Amino acid sequence: MKRLILLLCLFFSACSAPGEPQGFAQSLPTAFIDPSYPTIQAAPAAPVQSISGINVSVTRAWREGKDVNAEVCFTLIDASDWSIWGASLQYGETVVFDFASTMLSLQMPVEGQSGLRCDTLSFFNIPPDADLSAVTISVDAIAAPPRPEDYCTIFMPKIQQTLDARGIGIVLGCADANGVQIMQIVAKPESMSQEEAEQIVFSDEFYTVRGPWSFTFDLGQ
Repeated sequence: MKRLILLLCLFFSACSAPGEPQGFAQSLPTAFIDPSYPTIQAAPAAPVQSISGINVSVTRAWREGKDVNAEVCFTLIDASDWSIWGASLQYGETVVFDFASTMLSLQMPVEGQSGLRCDTLSFFNIPPDADLSAVTISVDAIAAPPRPEDYCTIFMPKIQQTLDARGIGIVLGCADANGVQIMQIVAKPESMSQEEAEQIVFSDEFYTVRGPWSFTFDLGQ
């Protein structure tokens, strides 16, 4: 019986893989990083541009895999909630308009001094083989969409002045709604529908500053 046990022990020892300790577990494969997904960083030739009193600056842009990012800062002319409203990336004949913007820092304006907001501007799914040796990143518009109560306190005089200058014939007024003054269309031409009048009055042109502020980078071929 002892001889049988000894033979069984020798048999199982011979079948064990050499050099593998008890409880050995094979490590999982690591993620493969394709060298065709480059990581390149560059600074623009002209880092600051000014249009309509708004200074926009870009300190750097970088290409990371299929993403292209840029650090963008722009001046704030007042305490409204200004943000990047439109942006684009162009390389060759291709223009990408889908973007995301993430705030990095915010310095509110004080008396006699403009504020400053800085964002990371990101464009996604750029082909790894795209030639970005002369890529252009543009901030097309900056806007501060108003709250409903802001129309009466801030925007109505500007909107009414523009309507009068264009001879549109729309008259605006304010009415109380649950303790908040809300801008309303008091009068309009009979030939104009209510929907058409609202599209004119509440157009984003009244709270948008349009560029473009454009910056060119060499992010590799």
